[in-house]
Amino acid sequence: MRKSLLSIIVAGLLAITAAPQAMAQSEPARLSESAPDRYVVVQGDTLWGIAARFLKDPYRWPDVWEPNKERVKNPHWIYPGDVLVLDRSGKSPRIRLATVKVDPRIRIDDGSAAIASIPPGVIEPFLTQPLVVEAGGLADAPKIVATQEGRVYLGKGDLAYVTGNLDEKVGSWQVYRPGQALIDPDTKENLGYEAVYLGVAKLERRTDPLTMRVTDSKLEMGAGDRLVAAGRPELIDYIPRAPIKDIQGKVMSVYNATARSEAGSMQIITISRGARDGVERGNLLALYSYGPVVRDRTNILARNTGELVKLPDERNGLVFIFRVFEKVSYGLVMSAVQPVKLGDVAKKP
Repeated sequence: MRKSLLSIIVAGLLAITAAPQAMAQSEPARLSESAPDRYVVVQGDTLWGIAARFLKDPYRWPDVWEPNKERVKNPHWIYPGDVLVLDRSGKSPRIRLATVKVDPRIRIDDGSAAIASIPPGVIEPFLTQPLVVEAGGLADAPKIVATQEGRVYLGKGDLAYVTGNLDEKVGSWQVYRPGQALIDPDTKENLGYEAVYLGVAKLERRTDPLTMRVTDSKLEMGAGDRLVAAGRPELIDYIPRAPIKDIQGKVMSVYNATARSEAGSMQIITISRGARDGVERGNLLALYSYGPVVRDRTNILARNTGELVKLPDERNGLVFIFRVFEKVSYGLVMSAVQPVKLGDVAKKP
């Protein structure tokens, strides 16, 4: 049966008695001006939304809820009906469970009813997609070699003819083609290629070549496109938190962007840092509008030759990292004062 969240916290506190103090933030988390003394969790809440009710910086939730940075990599399950209480009596605010509820029904402790960290519907379509492939990463994947009746492009319901090794146990296959190169704006290193998701196909008949039927189409697909076995979505259940390491990268692309390549809240962006740089799923990075380089024109006689001045980057919002690859990461923009643009800075808050 479900363990109480309170018992999990107590066990965690006992386990970190000797933990180094350097893990804590240097300043106490700041409360929101409208922070409630008590809050009852309701269906549809997210951990991010609850944290924003209590704190000015929602990513500081682990500092007021559970100080062990190693434990916050795993979810603290909070359920609809739980009552959270804000304790203002100490040097820094603390949030705790009011009581252990008595529920006549038995609830299995599998976390299935626990609230999500962020709105899951926004990112679920991206959790099973490769999104990034290395140069030649799709070269050995099954390939569409011909289309039904010689059509240039295929849509839902059409047949495709595929060569390559397809596992018959796989129920469906996602169709991709290599997209734009992801180039590090600072080092100019090629970090990989975006994999453009086209749709889903299933095995219709085991012929030679194989006959596949398109069951879902997001974009038109055709000869040369590659197939990847569809996986199951991995639920995002990590608590949003600031990274331990100092990380600084830049925005390289905006998913499904318009010609202006700008993003706002609840849109997906690519960051030029990944696992090799210390980025972890669940990290929150601060977004800064990149300060341009301008020429000092205060001297009327030297308006065209004045000294170049780099203006400071301006804090713009926060991005939640939900997919981490070796060299790049994908994040959901949680807030943005101004549109997020290519080249904007993403770094530890």
